[in-house]
Amino acid sequence: MEKNMSNMATLVCIIGVVSFLVGFSSGELQLGFYDNSCPKAEKLIKEFVQEHIPNAPSLAATLLRMQFHDCFVRGCDASVLLNVSSTKPFNATEKTAVPNMSLRGFDFIDRVKSIVEKECPGVVSCADIISLVARDSVVVTGGPYWKVPTGRRDGTISNATESLNNIPAPTFNFSSLTKSFAKVGLNVKDLVLLSGSHTIGVGHCSAFSSRLYNYTGVGDEDPLLDSEYAANLRNSKCTNPNDNVTFVEMDPGSARTFDLDYYKQVLKRRGLFHSDAALTTDSDARSIIMDLVNSSPSKFYKAFGLSMEKMSRAQVKTGTEAVKLEEKDEDGIKVRPLNKEEDEALQTMSGRSYFRGFHVGIFVNGCQRCCRWYVSRCVRCCGD
Repeated sequence: MEKNMSNMATLVCIIGVVSFLVGFSSGELQLGFYDNSCPKAEKLIKEFVQEHIPNAPSLAATLLRMQFHDCFVRGCDASVLLNVSSTKPFNATEKTAVPNMSLRGFDFIDRVKSIVEKECPGVVSCADIISLVARDSVVVTGGPYWKVPTGRRDGTISNATESLNNIPAPTFNFSSLTKSFAKVGLNVKDLVLLSGSHTIGVGHCSAFSSRLYNYTGVGDEDPLLDSEYAANLRNSKCTNPNDNVTFVEMDPGSARTFDLDYYKQVLKRRGLFHSDAALTTDSDARSIIMDLVNSSPSKFYKAFGLSMEKMSRAQVKTGTEAVKLEEKDEDGIKVRPLNKEEDEALQTMSGRSYFRGFHVGIFVNGCQRCCRWYVSRCVRCCGD
């Protein structure tokens, strides 16, 4: 179900952004970007989140993580949603990369997208939906609110190798973390603040089991991890060093509450990941943590929100940057819009619903049924 819905979202995201670009060429994010073109968009997204996240609160951390993973690869462009990339030859997409194999929430984004599409077909980008859903989900948990300027365009390139190379790993030391964050314009303060998102959600044993069983290859544990906490994890949680199924709260006892407890755990050497512990190995980062712990939650909320807004602007595509309209594809084949009969014929294909109304050169040579999709258009007709 989730896979099929993700396929549909991929199609409608790419076609939708092309459709909207016909009438838009500005290159700046702005608050209320859709006030005229889809005035109910943000309200619809917020209402859906408020209705469903309380019933599945663990999704808040998942959806926030999705935005992180999207923004660290080619900017915040929803490329993490793609099942097919526009690059040739075809490559494995971000979804299949190791850092993203435990990502959830794709079906949630699909459902939000379908609601917005019903209201305003082809207007609101999936990149903006991811950013808005992440913010609204955190707010529902009692966490901070931050401004989300909109106007992002969806990307068409998605590469698994780029995800592996650019998403900060839970095994990173402080130097690797700062380099990774710097690539998207984030500094040490942003690193510390955004790591605070680990106050909600869980981590799989496979992401930190080496800290418990074989840190340097001789059967030892990470000296940066509290020994009592490590023993508890080995005995009651990650009892097998090869366990890739069990998950553990990143902020034990407070994993559904957006608060400062995560930083208190880090200072006690009880951060789950090596990347958490790495924050205490740098004097500037540790100083920022100490300041947060000794301040009010409202100060953390405000600072976290500013860093989230900063990250959400990272390398974003706006205006006509994301998709270029052409009359021919890469192979020189002329493409044209669907006519009414073709549109109706393609409403269902192999169990996949076809979103109607996006007439943007996606049909080839009068083909009556498409057998192969290439991003947002048909490139192989049945019987060819």
